[in-house]
Amino acid sequence: MKSFCSLALMGVLTGCAAWPLTGRLPVDGATLAYAQEAGPTPTIVFQSGLGNDRTTWKGLVQDLRGRQATFAFDRPGYGDSTAVPAGSRDPCHIADETRELLRAAGVKPPYVLVGHSLGGLYQYVYARRHPEDVAALVLLDPTHPKHWETMQREVPPTTGVMKGMRALFSTAARAEFDDHAACLDQIDHDRPLGIPTQVLVSTRFSLLERSDFQSKVLWPLREDWLRLTGARQLTKVDAGHYIHVDAPNAVMQALQVAAQPSP
Repeated sequence: MKSFCSLALMGVLTGCAAWPLTGRLPVDGATLAYAQEAGPTPTIVFQSGLGNDRTTWKGLVQDLRGRQATFAFDRPGYGDSTAVPAGSRDPCHIADETRELLRAAGVKPPYVLVGHSLGGLYQYVYARRHPEDVAALVLLDPTHPKHWETMQREVPPTTGVMKGMRALFSTAARAEFDDHAACLDQIDHDRPLGIPTQVLVSTRFSLLERSDFQSKVLWPLREDWLRLTGARQLTKVDAGHYIHVDAPNAVMQALQVAAQPSP
């Protein structure tokens, strides 16, 4: 993720556009809503960032209609999904929850996993835990596993602002924010992922993302995604944090590459 600050603020301010559901399924105590489109496989599975539901992907899904199978859903407590009972909302749990939903909906792997911001971290963890399910990854300004740790160490004033903004989050978003690093010590981050991965990063920054934040947190962690995933390069996009909204053509190009059959 570019920063929790920009993500959280956009999550609070972004409204939902109507998008018919395909269905609802019970998963781990919640009823999860999803929208599925038929098309050639592998299915592209979209994972939203903190504070966002499936509607953030509506434009891309419309562009892909008939060209590629897609699956977008609301995590517990977002959009049309019910809240999950009390319990951890760490990335490992959410990755496994996503897998359970896909299987319950009859969506067969392998998948192209697409994740924005915190959703990028969730998809990365999914690929680490269940690599046999994943054909490719497309990460859009993904949250690095050490994002919050690095922020607290390197830019304490920005961390303080973020802690204050937490009060504006929904109950679901607060739980994800609080637990976003809880299980990451269980993941092997030392070896490259070994799954075809593209990492797209934005180049337009918010006022909260000052020069020290960019030099000490943002760019070092972005570069480290190459080590974590084995991706060959970062794709810099002329867009704000919501790359898929500001520059959908760049994301479409990445998806086309990701969905191609392996040689």
